[in-house]
Amino acid sequence: MKSWIVLLAIVVSTAETQNQDICTQGYPGIPGNPGHNGIPGRDGRDGSKGDKGDTGQKGELGLQGPKGLKGDIGPIGPKGTKGEIGHPGRVGFPGPIGAPGVLPRSAFSVGLTANTKFPPPNRPIKFDKVLYNSLNDFNSATGKFTCKHPGVYYFTYHITVYSRNVRVALVKNGIKMLHTVDRYQSGEDQASGAAILELQGGDEVWLQAHQGEAFNGLYADGDDDTTFSGFLLFGTADPKFHCFIYSY
Repeated sequence: MKSWIVLLAIVVSTAETQNQDICTQGYPGIPGNPGHNGIPGRDGRDGSKGDKGDTGQKGELGLQGPKGLKGDIGPIGPKGTKGEIGHPGRVGFPGPIGAPGVLPRSAFSVGLTANTKFPPPNRPIKFDKVLYNSLNDFNSATGKFTCKHPGVYYFTYHITVYSRNVRVALVKNGIKMLHTVDRYQSGEDQASGAAILELQGGDEVWLQAHQGEAFNGLYADGDDDTTFSGFLLFGTADPKFHCFIYSY
C-alpha cells in the first residue's frame, strides 16, 4: 500500500513540474548568424583496391610517326636457293672490226726439161723446171710436195707422150690415188689428169711413172711440156675467230 502511495506522489510531482516549464517558456527568437567554417579535417585512410573495370573500346589509328634513322648493315644472310634461268638477253652491238686475217697459202707448178725427160719409173719424178714455187712447197730434190697447211688441194698434171707408152700415178703418202695410161702410136700425144685431195700437215704428194721403162714416155723439149701443179683450195683447220652476222 505504501508503494502505491509513493508512486502516486512521484507522478503528481512530475506533472506539476511540466506545467511550470510551459508557463516560463516564451516564443522562439530570431535565428542567429551562421558560425565560421571549422578547420578542415585530416584525409581519411586509402580505401581498398577496387575491382578491374571492363576493357574499353579500341581507339582510332594515330598518325604515322617520322622516319627513323638508317640502321647499321646487318650480317650477310645464308645463301639462297638457285633461281630459275632468266630469258635470253638482247643481242649486243657488233664489236669493232678486227685486223685482217691471214689466210693460208700454198701453190706450185713445175715441169720436165730435155734433161729430165723419160724419168726413172716407180719413184717420184724430179721436175727441174720451176714455173712457180715461191712458197717452197715443192721439193725439186725429192720430187715431192709436202703439205704445210691442212686443207683441200687441187692437183693436176699435163704430159706429152713420145716414143714410149705412158702409165703415171698421182701418189699420196705411198698410195696411188689416180692413174693415167696413154699408149704411144706415132708422133706426139697428150694426156692429163686431175684430182682433189684432202691433206693434213706433213702429207706428201708426188707423180711417178710405173711398170718399167716401157711406160715412162714422159717427154719435154723446147716446144713440148710435161707439168705437175697443185694449190690449196681452202683450209680445214679450226678457225681462231668466228664471224657473226647480226640483224636489227
